[in-house]
Amino acid sequence: MNRKDFIKISSIFAASAFIPFSTAFANQTELRVGLIGVHGMGWSNLNALLKQPNVRCTALCDADENVLKKRTFELSERGIDVKTFVSYKDMLEGDIVDIVIIATPDHWHCLQLIDAVKAGKHVYLEKPIGNSVQECDIMVKAVDNSSSIVQVGQWQRSQQHFRDAIDFVHSGRLGKIRTVKAWSYVDWKKTIQQKPDIPVPEGVHYDLWLGPATKRPFNPNRFHFEFRWFWDYAGGLMTDWGVHMLDYALLGMKVSDPVSVMASGGKYADPNGASETPDTLSVVYEFEDFSIQWEHAIGISLGPYGRNHGVAFIGDNGTLVLNRGGWEVIAEKGKMEAVALQKPKDNGLDTHMKNFVQAIAKKDHTLVNAPIQVGAHIAVFSQMGNIAYRTGEKLYWDRTKRKFTDKKANDYLLAKYHNGYKLPKV
Repeated sequence: MNRKDFIKISSIFAASAFIPFSTAFANQTELRVGLIGVHGMGWSNLNALLKQPNVRCTALCDADENVLKKRTFELSERGIDVKTFVSYKDMLEGDIVDIVIIATPDHWHCLQLIDAVKAGKHVYLEKPIGNSVQECDIMVKAVDNSSSIVQVGQWQRSQQHFRDAIDFVHSGRLGKIRTVKAWSYVDWKKTIQQKPDIPVPEGVHYDLWLGPATKRPFNPNRFHFEFRWFWDYAGGLMTDWGVHMLDYALLGMKVSDPVSVMASGGKYADPNGASETPDTLSVVYEFEDFSIQWEHAIGISLGPYGRNHGVAFIGDNGTLVLNRGGWEVIAEKGKMEAVALQKPKDNGLDTHMKNFVQAIAKKDHTLVNAPIQVGAHIAVFSQMGNIAYRTGEKLYWDRTKRKFTDKKANDYLLAKYHNGYKLPKV
């Protein structure tokens, strides 16, 4: 199967999550990995990848020298010596890495992925893969035209209990499914208060951090983890968690594109807070004979079914509820037997990295469980919810033209680059 065939969304959603693992990597050579963005999830990704055989970290890159020094020291205490960079392009120029982990803010992903595959590197790319629909489309083309193996950080696609749950959904035992709910209730994250702009901290290369984003004074609210709540860099919980749970909603229903999407929400928890993205949001994706509903809330823990995140397939016979803690079936009275909670038996991130290394060892991009096409599609799908919220309209999606029927909404599909950066051409 070539890349042109593999890009077809229907086959991807039906099959890509269920590729089995092989048990050994015969004659595998050492793989050298470099990490771009070392502060948060990138550090977790690196440590999971280092658990795989014949993988060695040789480089770290971050625009904040303070966290870069911290991580370098932590690796040195484990006997791992690395070269450090503040510019990722300098890291890519040399022949010191075979794999690049990209875990920077979303607005950087497109440029860094394309530069990495042009340099012949394999890439583990954090989700969501891009900060606009236009970027996602370009990224798919770039990978499609390369020989790089690319795995997107939607690690649930490699975890067995998620697979088992979808097998049950596909068995038909739930009966006709009329509604699917997906959600994220983030009680551990509170709203952020307004803070004044300050001078750029020592050791922070702020221009390198901003990259193509709008030039603004340095504000701690927009830096490191908190970047997620500002449109310049990301899409809030809609894209941060939506790509995880909505991915499985689509996979379970064997669908890709909605007929329409509408959204309602706002900064209800703290109208005067510093964030731009909504702390409370409900989105309805309409399909021909069912709907998918997304909801999120910051500062609340009790979501649907008493879970702070998940996806629920609501059928005539019963409801299957799935999240990182396991899955169960709640039966409609007299229509089917309930299924007790099936807890996870593996580590999803570790298994995802094993799958990534296997694909590299076998030089077969079709083996990855979360290919760029899947990452792009669910990023676009999640962005639709944000666009519906920002326009305040019920939007209709033209699958063939890959745009809305509303011209105003289509403006939000485009990437807007600043500071001399240009959108890559592929």
